[in-house]
Amino acid sequence: MTRLDRLTVYPVKGLDGIDLEATDVLTGGTLAHDREFALFDADGEVINGKRTDRVHDLETDFEPATAMLSVTAPDGERRQFDLETDREAAADWFGDFFDAELSLERDESLGFVDRREMGPSVISTATLETVASWFDGMTVDGARWRLRANVEIGGVGPFWEDRFVGEDAPAFEIGDVRFEGVTPCGRCVVPQRDPDTGEPTDEFRRRFVQRREETFPDWADRDAFDHYYTLMIITRVPERDRGRALAVGDPVETRRQ
Repeated sequence: MTRLDRLTVYPVKGLDGIDLEATDVLTGGTLAHDREFALFDADGEVINGKRTDRVHDLETDFEPATAMLSVTAPDGERRQFDLETDREAAADWFGDFFDAELSLERDESLGFVDRREMGPSVISTATLETVASWFDGMTVDGARWRLRANVEIGGVGPFWEDRFVGEDAPAFEIGDVRFEGVTPCGRCVVPQRDPDTGEPTDEFRRRFVQRREETFPDWADRDAFDHYYTLMIITRVPERDRGRALAVGDPVETRRQ
């Protein structure tokens, strides 16, 4: 059965994700707690993996019910911050770590997603398994944390998600929530790095592009893809379906537009 296998959100933009059993679609069309917080410097520029590989030196965890963020530094120092009441202290700690004057901002209605007019990112488990097989020593979890999708679909083949972008593409429903594909996700520098160490993988982009072209599905709309350094899709949830819940195990059905 095609099903929702995993829900992942990234509570602080650029830092570690957490897996959830269930979550709501916000009024802004994104998932609750996804990029809910973000670190900004004095110029209003966000701290993330595109900007600095030092994000890989931190281990973080987040408890949605209490808004408690746990951070472990490379030297083993562990701190906890209540992001309901203690964001200034958290910003000061991160500022010392990143050597910048930072503020920790919050957006509960949309989150600090890159594509603010769009919604969750979607990939299949089989796609992650295939990508992991392209690189010696890469695990499926390693591919998962490199690519940082919100919604993972099981019970389908590799690149299942590619069928939902392009001319006359269908939509799909998870439970009673409709998802419409908007665009393939062009990748940045982050997937090239080991998610634990930040070390770049030799010739990652060249090998990725080569294998992506070789395995590109015949049934996908090639014109919807500007290049082959793409993986997963970005979707949109119609306004009428926002506020509804998603849960791991929900069935997935393809729907014509």
